[in-house]
Amino acid sequence: MKRKLFFASLILAGTASYAQLGFDPHFDFTIETETVIVPESPIYKQVLFIGGVHEVQTTDTYGNPAGSFVAKQWHDFIGFTEDTESSDLGWLSVNHEMISADDNIGDGGGMTTFKVKRDPVTDTLIVVSQTLADGRTGDFFNVDFTNKVGETGMNCGGIQSMFDGRIWTAEEWWQSSNTGIYADGSGIRDTSDFTIVGSGIAMADGETVTKVENLNYMVEIDPREAIAIRKQYNWGRQPFEGGVVMPDNKTVYMGADNTPGLFSKFVADVAGDFTEGTIYFYKADAPTKWVELDNNNLDNMLDFQAIAIAAGATMFNRLEWVIYNEGDGDVYFTETGRDNPGSRWSGTHEDGGLYAAHHIARATAQGVTDPGDGAYVDYYGRILKLDVETNEITVHLEGGPDYDEDVAEADYPTTHLTNPDGLGTITIGDVTYLLICEDLNGRSNGRMPAGYTNSTCELFMLDSRIASPSLDDLIRIAEVPLGAEVTGVRATPDGKTILFNVQHPSAANPFPYNNSCTIALTGFDTDFSGIPNIDREATDLKLYPNPATNMVYINKLTDVAIYNGNGKLIHVISQVDKFDISGLSKGIYFIKTAENETKKLIVQ
Repeated sequence: MKRKLFFASLILAGTASYAQLGFDPHFDFTIETETVIVPESPIYKQVLFIGGVHEVQTTDTYGNPAGSFVAKQWHDFIGFTEDTESSDLGWLSVNHEMISADDNIGDGGGMTTFKVKRDPVTDTLIVVSQTLADGRTGDFFNVDFTNKVGETGMNCGGIQSMFDGRIWTAEEWWQSSNTGIYADGSGIRDTSDFTIVGSGIAMADGETVTKVENLNYMVEIDPREAIAIRKQYNWGRQPFEGGVVMPDNKTVYMGADNTPGLFSKFVADVAGDFTEGTIYFYKADAPTKWVELDNNNLDNMLDFQAIAIAAGATMFNRLEWVIYNEGDGDVYFTETGRDNPGSRWSGTHEDGGLYAAHHIARATAQGVTDPGDGAYVDYYGRILKLDVETNEITVHLEGGPDYDEDVAEADYPTTHLTNPDGLGTITIGDVTYLLICEDLNGRSNGRMPAGYTNSTCELFMLDSRIASPSLDDLIRIAEVPLGAEVTGVRATPDGKTILFNVQHPSAANPFPYNNSCTIALTGFDTDFSGIPNIDREATDLKLYPNPATNMVYINKLTDVAIYNGNGKLIHVISQVDKFDISGLSKGIYFIKTAENETKKLIVQ
């Protein structure tokens, strides 16, 4: 049985700034779900790729012949590479965060690529059968890491080039010894030393490293041929999660999923050639905010984090995905948070690392003098913004609401954001929206209603034109089954389809949602528009839109009284420039401000 959680009373102040649409993509939070919940028509949901069910075409691996074998699970990052030479849409690249030993697909993590096109009638996606240069034929293809660059560990986030759709997969799984990567035999079995060849990176090729030192890089792949190209030894060895190649095709921003997590930047000497260039780490109190680390020395790259921290790098709490927002030209990234980061930061501050300013402020507000103290908590995480002109990093949206204790189901908020992880964008018309994946690190303190022993995560849209958004500006567009994260969000360039993954759902869910799945939602180009253009210079009261269905915007910050058509006062709200009317019946209402201005409003 599914139950929706509502506030009993109509809340008009500070509620969600739903886009004014021909359809409303937002829906209320639902728990006890066993499927993927998405908006109603005109959104069309498809399951494109099912882990553990669909088979991938492999190359010769560990002496075993090429063949067709069931794909790995735990789908995470999705990359999209546009096909500019045919009518097909392009290639999808899907990470597998699961670590397993596999004689045919390869030990460690993994990645699958496949091609899609649009159905000319429905605009939905169709998987395209292909024959690759190495002779493999089929729908889904295993990326060959083993024969090209050695195994990969826990393929989690990744990088999408905003210039040309080049793809890198991130090896998040940080290990410090060969014993750790082998584990109980389910990890990487070959722990012999690895000699680097064919990377094109001068300081790395020909060098021999321990097997564990050949893990934890950004790894470029060719999605068209489903093969790995190189590990980016010159970007350093870290537990990477996300990154983005900027439109200049030279600058790469990257985040590490760690506490302390570092923010880094690579700038290529020549556009498009990432084998040579300069690597930097972020240091908030440095004159330019960036400090160079010599990447002509492989030892420096193997010990990137320790060297950067000793030099005063800014420390974050689990950095995740990194994106470029074409709406404002800036970079956004998620800091997913961790309940008690203090134990992870212990000693690193003394070693030279600097806490990010917002953590110092949060700790002070909690009455804690040092974020490295075990008393400091960071349950919900946040979205951060890098101004690429000033290099200042600020908090764009805090997760929450921030609770000191568990929250009963009857009091559970309908609008919340816990541990933002995956991040993407979709541009519809001339409006760019952030796409935000949720990943619950825990269930306490309002991350789930009290008493729930399983989790459900959500996918949100956020109008990027809102300069200082709040949780109430989030538009919920998907909710994934119990036990699952929502990961890998990516939009197609035409603004029609949003892609995302369901990762490690409960095995008790009905098929196919008992497996990791890649989902496509199509129809976001249908009568979709963002918040209206508001004339803030107008001297008289204006309502946008009018007639309205969900949210009404006004051209000033003021007190508002709402009356029905009979002149009865319905509600009074203070100091707002928008208010929600979704709970009002259709009809005529009157809006009166503190300045005694009155306007008729039609609710439809």
